[in-house]
Amino acid sequence: MERLKVGDVVQVISGDDKGKQGQITKLIKDSDRAVVEGINLVTKHQKPTQQNQQGGKVTQEAPIHVSKLALIDPETKKPTRVKFQVQDGKKVRVAKSGATIDSGK
Repeated sequence: MERLKVGDVVQVISGDDKGKQGQITKLIKDSDRAVVEGINLVTKHQKPTQQNQQGGKVTQEAPIHVSKLALIDPETKKPTRVKFQVQDGKKVRVAKSGATIDSGK
C-alpha cells in the first residue's frame, strides 16, 4: 500500500513551491514522483504541427519527488505523516490526528 494515492490533496514541504497545495493527478512509481495540479510548472517550447498550428510556449506540470510532499490531514487541514493500521481486517492509512484517510474508499 502506498503512502500517497491519486486524488490525495498534498502540500509541498520544500523547494520553490514550498507551502502550495494541490491534488495528485498522476503517480510515477518507478521514480517515486508525482504530478500535482498547479505545482512545479515548467514552460515548454513547441514547434508548429498539424494539430497545433500556432506553436509557441506551453506551460505544464512537471513531476515532483514524493519526499517533498506531505499529505493534508482531512480533520486538521495541516500537513501530516501517514501510518498504516489494520481496521476490520483491512489495511488503512491513518493520519497523526487519528483520522482514517481511506474510510470512504
